[in-house]
Amino acid sequence: MTTKSLGNPFDGDQSLIHAKTCGCPECKPGDSLPSVSLDLRQTGGEQATGSAAGMDSEAMMDRAIESAVVRSVFGHNDHSRRSFMKMMGAGTAAALLGSVFPMDKAKAAVKESLGKLEKTKLNVGFVPITCATPIIMAAPMGFYERYGLDVTVTKTAGWAVARDKSLAGEYDASHMLTPMPLAMTMGAGSTPEPFIMPAVENINGQAIVLHVDHMDKRDPKQWKGFKFGVPFEYSMHNFLLRYYLAENGIDPDRDVQIRVVPPPEMVANLRAGNLDGYLSPDPFNQRAVWEKVGFIHMLTKDIWEGHPCCAFACSQKFASQNPNTYGALLRAIIDATQYSNEPENRKEIAEAIAPRNYLNQPVPVIQQVLTGRYADGLGEVKNVPDRIDFDPFPWHSMGVWILTQMKRWGYIEGDVDYKGIAEQVYLAGETGKLMREMGYTAPAETYKTHTIMGKTFDPETPEEYARSFAIGRI
Repeated sequence: MTTKSLGNPFDGDQSLIHAKTCGCPECKPGDSLPSVSLDLRQTGGEQATGSAAGMDSEAMMDRAIESAVVRSVFGHNDHSRRSFMKMMGAGTAAALLGSVFPMDKAKAAVKESLGKLEKTKLNVGFVPITCATPIIMAAPMGFYERYGLDVTVTKTAGWAVARDKSLAGEYDASHMLTPMPLAMTMGAGSTPEPFIMPAVENINGQAIVLHVDHMDKRDPKQWKGFKFGVPFEYSMHNFLLRYYLAENGIDPDRDVQIRVVPPPEMVANLRAGNLDGYLSPDPFNQRAVWEKVGFIHMLTKDIWEGHPCCAFACSQKFASQNPNTYGALLRAIIDATQYSNEPENRKEIAEAIAPRNYLNQPVPVIQQVLTGRYADGLGEVKNVPDRIDFDPFPWHSMGVWILTQMKRWGYIEGDVDYKGIAEQVYLAGETGKLMREMGYTAPAETYKTHTIMGKTFDPETPEEYARSFAIGRI
């Protein structure tokens, strides 16, 4: 973890973020990659200088609060902050803010509300995909530090590793797929252990990609015999692909093969002919277009608008044993998720998460995903601003839908307490309350109907819904 984002917020020569051009060893970009053929580039970023290294936790918290206040004044626009500080001077700017804002009282209030942190050094896992944006960018952009946390975000090869390290306690918390904490709590595919999911990371943000050789096979009925990749069995990718195939008359267990492939290996397997297509997280959908080996057949938002994908989760044990630390961590995640949801912040975020210790991807590829202006591999440039969005609220009804699909396809058997499990794992009530305390809008209800491919899902009748499909395993 770096404390560069805790640089003096009144110093116009210091950056509070790690941008693409940051020269520190952690953020040194990998080998250069070919430039994108479209005019979809965004370059820039400031070199971070100075750091808060050597601060104790009290000083880190004070600096974090100062930084949060100053960032807020400038709408989290670091360029505007630096320009103003250079013009005014650090001392004058600090005195001006101090004359209108009670900084000492703010520091005291924040510390009192958080309580003493049981742990300050945390290890949070992530799989290098854009769905993890809030969890990743919260490190270089200072969201963890503002709550007194020293968080190392650890790149993880795939979801089985993330699950196993979480179960073993090697990760205090982790980026997970929204079905994973449900499955882990129930013991589906692993040893049962209660996990909680207080926050969704992203909604939408996935796509079905086909190999360029299949441009003449846009009708799913032509896909019999195809080999598809998904990142994990207990994933929205698997359940959305199965839903889409079945709605088009293709049995996902008998008419095609569905293989688990770690996201970073998707493009290579497509190029090698090991896959005909995949339903994958980004940036690997867009990377297939960049590499000219695949095209985007469909965004998953066109299957289910606003569907959940990835999440922030931890064990019930960690939250119970470290309630203040857990609360601070969740606040940081909610802040970062809300910041990620603002379209005007997406280019800045793309710069922050591009380096090799994070996504290790060309900035234009990430920007095409985050901004929604992208090449589809079919000769068009699309503008879909909500290709990916970020909303932390973990609807109980989304958890119930996932459980119906786990039941439908035989991942769980017997009687299922759909609402009981969803409410145990998805902490919608607590998260909604915390969001409102932090000044964000949160729904008053935790259940709602959802529309998937034109059909309405009513969370009040989950078992009937699971059994209502012509193609399934029950």
